[in-house]
Amino acid sequence: MRRLSADLWGWFDAVVLDLGRQMRWSFLPPLMVYFAYGASGITSVVGTFFVKDYLDVSAAFLAGLGFWVGLPWALKMPIGHLVDLMWRWKWVLVFLGAGLIAASFTIMYGLATRVAWMPGMMPVTAWFVLASLLSPCGYVLQDAVADALSVEAVPKHDATGQPLDEATTRALHTTMQTLGRVALIGALSAVAALNITLFSGIETLPEAAKGAVYGRIYLMGLAIPVISVSGVLLAKWQQNQQIAALIANGQSRAEAEAHFAPDGGAVTPNWSYFIGGGLFVAISVGLGLSDVPYAQEMIFTGSLAIVLYLMRQLIAVLEPAKARALVGTAIIIFVFRATPLPGAGATWFTIDQLGFDQQFLAILSLLTSVLTLAGMFVLRPLMANHSIVFIVMLLTLAGGLLSLPNIGLFYGIQSWTAAHTGGVVDARFIAILDTAMESPLGQVAMIPMLAWIARNAPDNLKATFFAVMASFTNLALSASSLGTKYLNQLFTVTREVTAPDGSLQTPADYSQLGWLLIAVAVIGVIGPLIAVALVQRSRLRTAD
Repeated sequence: MRRLSADLWGWFDAVVLDLGRQMRWSFLPPLMVYFAYGASGITSVVGTFFVKDYLDVSAAFLAGLGFWVGLPWALKMPIGHLVDLMWRWKWVLVFLGAGLIAASFTIMYGLATRVAWMPGMMPVTAWFVLASLLSPCGYVLQDAVADALSVEAVPKHDATGQPLDEATTRALHTTMQTLGRVALIGALSAVAALNITLFSGIETLPEAAKGAVYGRIYLMGLAIPVISVSGVLLAKWQQNQQIAALIANGQSRAEAEAHFAPDGGAVTPNWSYFIGGGLFVAISVGLGLSDVPYAQEMIFTGSLAIVLYLMRQLIAVLEPAKARALVGTAIIIFVFRATPLPGAGATWFTIDQLGFDQQFLAILSLLTSVLTLAGMFVLRPLMANHSIVFIVMLLTLAGGLLSLPNIGLFYGIQSWTAAHTGGVVDARFIAILDTAMESPLGQVAMIPMLAWIARNAPDNLKATFFAVMASFTNLALSASSLGTKYLNQLFTVTREVTAPDGSLQTPADYSQLGWLLIAVAVIGVIGPLIAVALVQRSRLRTAD
């Protein structure tokens, strides 16, 4: 028994306490920006019910909107390079992003509380689309700066001024990226717990009172940009303190400030990134405002071509072996993230047919966040000791297996299980169990990839490197949105929509949701496994 206790303590010390020992005061500013992004989850549940109750839009429309919402993240290419160019003034972008995020929440507050003048200026759906686009534009600006801060925060020398060895540097980069995910998921957990309280008893309220609750949540969201701005102000204060200490030790101001400049010196503008970003914006806006058929597909293809061109330029600075490994890893991650999702119809089904209300969805959100956070600690040795390829294969197979309970819920497995367990294993029990098993796997795949980029990117192009690779992997989410839209067009799912006078406008029809869930599960397993097999049998084979 004593041996078991010692082993458990050793495991806890290596997995949890060691992460705390590697924490540095300099890590806090980027963690605050990541925390702010995670806190945006405070509006996830209210957003679902707002769309369902206030807007007459289809699941395919929402999937298409998801494509547009994901496109600003592809602009991390020029934004990341801009961060490298204006390194000392990068905090300005966080302030700009904060303004866009605040504008988005303000619009949604007005819609939720039914401000009288807004529908007269633009349709409610148009306001919703505008708010949906402003928010990611703000977050992408802040995320590009946070990525740069996360690299800048990792020390290169010990307390005596000696350079840190490769193993220590690698561990600190992995710790920084892990703590970044911890901050993000921790924020999601905090706001999910808050949502449980905010939604308590809401199902008994009249519609006007529900709108007031929704509006109050969007107003609370205005604290999010305050947190991110505070993070960059703290970083600036920390830097000023360190510069003052170096000057007090006899260095000139120029020498002291040089410690915080990129190792490669001043960055020369690479206009390819800005030209590529400009082309991306021109293509997106031009086609988006036109009625050209397949505009989204054309935008995706053009954007992918631009990103691939810029990736080719960027990886040219790497050793050939590292470049090939990075390309192979990026392809696997891309396919893994590009698999389609069921879309909004699956959530509507749980609300309309299974009786999941706002508070229960908030509980599921909290459970997802807490278990994801715990999983990141528990699975930390897995991430450190296994390749990205192994992790992607594991997550793919686990995801396929864990899609079965959701399929079972559609076909009524909860009736059979409830009948044989005295009502214990009902729909909510199955949903909680499935969430508990699936949640810890959600953030695992990206941490090794981020740590690899942080270790191998050129010192004076860290933000650019992060941005280009993030643009590529984020385009995978756009591909996922397109796939989700196609599947929702093939398997049509509609919810009941009523007019203000109570008359039925659109009847509910979930008859094809089962086939939709099955198709998503099959594609989600087959796609990544084929990508892994092809990459690992090619010159792009990766051992990372």
